[in-house]
Amino acid sequence: MKDSLGKPTIGLEIHAELLTKTKMFCDCLNDPNETHPNVNICPVCTGHPGALPVPNKKAIELVLKTGLALGGKVFSAGRSKFDRKNYFYPDLPKGYQISQYDEPLVLGGELLGVKITRIHLEEDAGSLIHAPDGSLVDYNRSSAPLMELVTEPDIHSAEQAMAFTRELQLIFKYLGASEADMEKGLMRLEANISWNMGTKVEVKNINSFKALGAAIDYELVRQKKVIEEGEKIMQETRGWDDKNLKTVSQRSKEGAHDYRYFPEPDIPPFDASAFNLDVIKESIPELPAEKRVRFASEFGLNEIQTEILVNDAVLSDYYEEAVSELKQAGVENGAVLLFNFLTTDMLGFLNKMGLSLVTTKIKPVFLAHLVELATKGGVTTRVAKDLIAKIEEKGLDPHLIVQEEGLGVLEDADLIEKTIEEVLSSNEKAVADYKAGKESALKFLVGMAMGKLKGKADPLKLTEKIKAKLS
Repeated sequence: MKDSLGKPTIGLEIHAELLTKTKMFCDCLNDPNETHPNVNICPVCTGHPGALPVPNKKAIELVLKTGLALGGKVFSAGRSKFDRKNYFYPDLPKGYQISQYDEPLVLGGELLGVKITRIHLEEDAGSLIHAPDGSLVDYNRSSAPLMELVTEPDIHSAEQAMAFTRELQLIFKYLGASEADMEKGLMRLEANISWNMGTKVEVKNINSFKALGAAIDYELVRQKKVIEEGEKIMQETRGWDDKNLKTVSQRSKEGAHDYRYFPEPDIPPFDASAFNLDVIKESIPELPAEKRVRFASEFGLNEIQTEILVNDAVLSDYYEEAVSELKQAGVENGAVLLFNFLTTDMLGFLNKMGLSLVTTKIKPVFLAHLVELATKGGVTTRVAKDLIAKIEEKGLDPHLIVQEEGLGVLEDADLIEKTIEEVLSSNEKAVADYKAGKESALKFLVGMAMGKLKGKADPLKLTEKIKAKLS
């Protein structure tokens, strides 16, 4: 959206709960799946007087890992420290939040052409459950380790913002830094929106990529109308109303001075000497952008196929292992066929059975051997698809199942000939339709014959034989 007002300028703030066993400053479990309120709490995370926080080293390492993966500079001030951010809210039991202000863990970095300002670490607040007769507070999430990534206002459209956050979510998952599940609140989005770097409005309560795009588009239209009517944009915090698809004013926007930041007195500053940055760098896996390039060049997959794999780390790992096994079996050009078997037939079967790639008995080597059989003519495509259920049932290599059950390609010429005769004599209308020029009738006749032969005949040879009979 561009206008005489200039261009939209959008900066993002992304919060992601880190994937650690315990909370940020205590030994309470960091369990976002806990459904019983106020069970994973202690005097430290509920802010009892005199309780002392001890930083979670794993959480710090995950932020450093994320910063390095995004090209940021860690400990750019020579050290880092925690600060107190003072404000009152019912789910903030201390009356302040331990965060980072002027010496964050990471400065700089870039993703998809968007510059990153900083990445810092803080503790999360609890959560409020609102009811008609009042509100309840659950402190299970209080003091969970929370990573906040802030971008420069380099984004100029809703589409660009959604692309950035989708890619960032994927990177969080690849790094093992966060599950980044937005439905569970493990990744939360805020957008700072203005026209041409004017007065910015912060929009909170954004819990999906679609909502992010809608909130940005709505707010740009709203601000444009305000400006064109000769009024001033107020610097404020607005919330996204997902039901009515609009932003609503919540409060005037605070500045840093409103939070009265000061160094956290209970946690001394720390520097890089406490961490093995070389080990952290080496632990960074192949990231999505690199994997896209490699999958396309190495396996000959198109953009859509590549994206399906890259967006699911479990699926891509399974696929790569199966492709490796397929090459060892002597099939060099079966990567695309294997992709099709995996993403359509196999995943369709697993979904139907309530299974997953983690729980299935169909090992990558079994899928590779299944594609090998289909490629080399050991079984027909139809039998290969039916074998998926048999492999899951027996947990055996498809070679053994084919041998045990006699599922190889049928070579009995007399039986094939007899079956063709039976199909043609019992389907006179289809025969007449084919002779009248209806090609679909031929497919029907071949299908009938394949059914009688239990899918074990070579469909191409069977088609040629039937055509010869009808000529």
